[in-house]
Amino acid sequence: MTNDLNMMKLEDIFRGQPITSLYEINNLPQPDKERIYLNLIPERLFSRFELDPRTLRNKEEAKVIKFYCPQGMGFVSIEVKCRPEDEDPVFILDLETTNLSQVELSFLSFNDPFSDRFNIDRDEEGRRNFLGTGRRNIKEEERAWVAGLTPGQVRKGIGLLRDFFELMEKFMQALEGNLYLLEPLFYHNAITYERYGCGYLEGKPRMEKIHQGFTFGGELFDRLDGSSPFRQRGFEKTVRGRSWAIHDGILLEPWKSPKMYKKIGQDLGISTFPDAIF
Repeated sequence: MTNDLNMMKLEDIFRGQPITSLYEINNLPQPDKERIYLNLIPERLFSRFELDPRTLRNKEEAKVIKFYCPQGMGFVSIEVKCRPEDEDPVFILDLETTNLSQVELSFLSFNDPFSDRFNIDRDEEGRRNFLGTGRRNIKEEERAWVAGLTPGQVRKGIGLLRDFFELMEKFMQALEGNLYLLEPLFYHNAITYERYGCGYLEGKPRMEKIHQGFTFGGELFDRLDGSSPFRQRGFEKTVRGRSWAIHDGILLEPWKSPKMYKKIGQDLGISTFPDAIF
């Protein structure tokens, strides 16, 4: 099995009609829609963790690849684990259809299941906190920062983001779509999406204002006063440092995710943090 959508251009071989939406994929028989959605999982993930895309099982024959794509609905959720008992999937992807019939990448996560875990997704009493966007766990966030992670990360990634974006591009081409939408959960996500050629429907002026605020003499720069572990001088120089400071509330208002989009086949060349170091 290879991640190659050429086999479907997406012609519906069962009805002789072209497939151009998640709704139409989800109305196919389960084996066929799974065969399509497998093309969104980076091929290197299968080999690295010894998973079989034909059986959806690991080397111990346990089923570890799951698809939630109900008939009549315009969304899909994909979860890949190494072992069924693992707390964190290696790969999670949620795609949904907006009210304007556009595909939106609403959630994406890669985790190295064999790396240390940082419980930033739970408060100090163990209650889930929506990746730290609710009640925070400062001690765990400090540990995550020291380990090189960004806000929202519970484990290190696995270096397959570029692979995924290439697959997403092919998937949208197969659906004959000209763009898809993204909503970055954190500042560093938005900068990362810029690097993969994405643009802004909403929020670009705010991102530019944030950049200006972190430059020497800016209001955000001046707030890097050491008053918390995430407001240290020098954080303004990196994407990761800025993202932690923003997560810590340095904007004096909640982070509002910009609305972004990726135009198929085009790199828009946008950078709201020029020459950024991650």
